[in-house]
Amino acid sequence: MAVPAVLEEGELVLLRRREGDAMLLRLLRGPQTIEGRGVVDLSAEIGRPAGGTVSWAGATYRLFRPALADLLQQVRRKAQIVTPKDALEVVFLGGIGPGARVAEAGSGSGALTIVLAHFVGPQGRVHSFDRRPEFLEVARRNVAASGLSDRVVFTERDVARDGFALQELDAVVLDLPEPWSVTTAARASLRVGGHVVTYVPTYNQLEASVRGLRAEGFEEIRALEVLERALHVGERGTRPEFEMLGHTGFLAAGRRVA
Repeated sequence: MAVPAVLEEGELVLLRRREGDAMLLRLLRGPQTIEGRGVVDLSAEIGRPAGGTVSWAGATYRLFRPALADLLQQVRRKAQIVTPKDALEVVFLGGIGPGARVAEAGSGSGALTIVLAHFVGPQGRVHSFDRRPEFLEVARRNVAASGLSDRVVFTERDVARDGFALQELDAVVLDLPEPWSVTTAARASLRVGGHVVTYVPTYNQLEASVRGLRAEGFEEIRALEVLERALHVGERGTRPEFEMLGHTGFLAAGRRVA
């Protein structure tokens, strides 16, 4: 579906002044109260191209359509989130794209849910499961703030005990302490050719996850870690930054082939 040439009433927009000073809000007619910031009226921006300037509170802002990175920066955390470097690898390993049907076990704060919902597109669906209602509520609020609620179904359920109650899924993502306890249920819900991806913090958990995938007959099994090192680009030389985003989690993935 093509992106409209102009901003439409009701869509989610990013009001940005500079790096670190930006906020997400709906493009609505009339004044809106922004907690801790005051009142803004964006009525005049409806029907205009994105990227225009807005004068507000003595400063000049620009109005953009938010990118995925903007949505993730607004996530309010209750649990540790899957970092973007790992979340994008989950999408790749899971073969997740427009129109996909995906189950996620472990809603957490909803950051990975937002990434999955972004990639499945308007015609896809993400089924997010968690056995803890307090985490489901946080994830539900964060996904709603991202404007992607229509792509996500939240369910309070212990999938290790009760399974997913879904069939012919394209991918299953397990962000759980013991994902190997869910690989049987994942296989039962995947279509032939579908992928399962696990995300765990320790080597012992990774080993148990891979053993669980092998025991269920998954093939094309991969185990890996993603490291991210930024570079400082100067006028007279370029070097790595002194700090890097190192270990955050281990990924394992496999494909149901029969």
